[in-house]
Amino acid sequence: MGISLELRNLAKHYPGHAAVDGISLQIPQGGFFSLLGPSGCGKTTTLRLIAGFEEPTAGEVWLSGALVNGRRPYERNVSTVFQNYALFPHLTAHANVEFGLRERGLRDRTARVRAALELVQLAGKESRYPSQLSGGERQRVALARSLVLEPEVLLLDEPLAALDPKLRKQMRIELKELQRRVGITFLFVTHDQEEALSMSDSIAVMNHGRVEQVGTPEEVYLRPATRFVAGFL
Repeated sequence: MGISLELRNLAKHYPGHAAVDGISLQIPQGGFFSLLGPSGCGKTTTLRLIAGFEEPTAGEVWLSGALVNGRRPYERNVSTVFQNYALFPHLTAHANVEFGLRERGLRDRTARVRAALELVQLAGKESRYPSQLSGGERQRVALARSLVLEPEVLLLDEPLAALDPKLRKQMRIELKELQRRVGITFLFVTHDQEEALSMSDSIAVMNHGRVEQVGTPEEVYLRPATRFVAGFL
């Protein structure tokens, strides 16, 4: 199994504050990898550095063996699902999913959008607007919009946080099953220990901009490497 994503001594410093403080990670291809930690630990900033929304103060981001520092977001083979889904309210579900394909001038858009919506169980709801969809359905549109671009890595920034507890548990199962079906590397950011432990193949526990431990859910839960990990889990 190859490496989809590698971070080498990645750092992002602001005046008087290191949001990300020299982290190094290797994320295997085709797995479900979570960045877990409390609010303000640097996990979302790490995601933004990978996506290209921010440039690092130091360190490198490698995707599929290529250094991507300095590349714009659309030049990186990643897609991002945001916490608020970031759907266009004036566009239908079909048009929201098609947007990235249209911007890139890609062909066979209708067939690709249809396949993506079927993948996330939204067939028949193509003509609905975000306001006509439930929270779970809006999340599925956001997933389809990212997956239709066939990224190497799908970045998910607290995608379940806005859902009610019952729907959140349902979507955990659906997300994990979706990842297995498509075989794309998922990098999932969460502050929720249960989410990370139940969904992930591997977890990096973060605190104060640093990685405290990397391992399987069983390893980090049963054999915490630091006092922080033991207390947080």
